[in-house]
Amino acid sequence: MDTVMQTFGLTKRFGSRAAVDHVDMRIDRGDIYGFIGRNGAGKTTLMRTVLTQALPTEGHFELFGQKPSPELQRRIGSLVETPGLYNNCSARENLLRFGILAGAEAREADNILNLIGLAGVGNKHAGQFSLGMKQRLGIGIALLGHPEFIVLDEPINGLDPAGIQEIRNLILRLNREQGITFLISSHLLDELGKIATRYGIISNGRLVEELTVGELRARCGGKLRFVVNDPETALTVLREIMDPAGIEQRDYAILVQEGAQPAAAINRRLVEAGVDVSSIVREAGDWENYFIERMGR
Repeated sequence: MDTVMQTFGLTKRFGSRAAVDHVDMRIDRGDIYGFIGRNGAGKTTLMRTVLTQALPTEGHFELFGQKPSPELQRRIGSLVETPGLYNNCSARENLLRFGILAGAEAREADNILNLIGLAGVGNKHAGQFSLGMKQRLGIGIALLGHPEFIVLDEPINGLDPAGIQEIRNLILRLNREQGITFLISSHLLDELGKIATRYGIISNGRLVEELTVGELRARCGGKLRFVVNDPETALTVLREIMDPAGIEQRDYAILVQEGAQPAAAINRRLVEAGVDVSSIVREAGDWENYFIERMGR
């Protein structure tokens, strides 16, 4: 698998304080890498360093398997903290202005406006935009030049539920349809859990852990919830095909440890035994406490 970004003992000090402390981190092509940590943990500093907005004190990093260079940086888009927009210009004018720096054509700006859902705002100035519209425009600017890798620092911070959903759907669409790799920091663990494929947890400048969604589910004990018409028969069937210790009954719902058996296989056995299954839902484990423990209290 291609590595898009990798750090080797990356360290950034401010005086005697290490904001980023010997971090070894890897992001592969196609990842939506959720970067988690408390305020001041080092997320933004690391992002600025790999964007060459800050020089590392020690260690180094690679982009697309190579040493950083201006040519490689052009394959990266970013939105770190709040977007620096021209408030007296429209969304299209903003894209055209930033497009000059990215070497983008005017038609690219129009395509991006459609992609981010701002084609219909006309000549309305960016200074009159809602926070969600400004964030979408910021991501649109990051898309100029057809980047392969986009770095987003708290892209949903301060947004209302509708704005969060818009940004989430946009990121998922860009990842699935255009294959763009993302590094995204966020304090909203539940929202990040809806899009991330891999996680990195940082505490006091140190990368505590990297893990995939599958590894997270295994460690947090996610469960499959089957709602059935005959729980007693369902329990008898399930105890024959898996460890009874991993089975729990809640009225007409039967919960089993995720991964014990494929959901389709369990459903088939229940139906063959004459049990009607009205729904199958995956219940996530206690991800929040898992992250909080590793971020440090």
